[in-house]
Amino acid sequence: MDDLKDVILEYVIAEYADEDDKVTFDTPLISGGLVDSFSMVSLKRFLEMKYKITIPDAEATPEAFDSVNKIVELVRRFIS
Repeated sequence: MDDLKDVILEYVIAEYADEDDKVTFDTPLISGGLVDSFSMVSLKRFLEMKYKITIPDAEATPEAFDSVNKIVELVRRFIS
């Protein structure tokens, strides 16, 4: 499997960051304004398709998607 953290970071940078944005594993994505609620839905869908998982809507909170590290923790809970 690709390194989960790197795949998610690369996706976030490619889809949501501008050239000037420095995005790391700990960058605040939602609270920092990089990812909005619509983008969070597309990110959730990407993760579900890529890793063949289902993330319940109740688990897909802004807090759970607020950094790459937090997203990794969330995804790992659903990968079998």
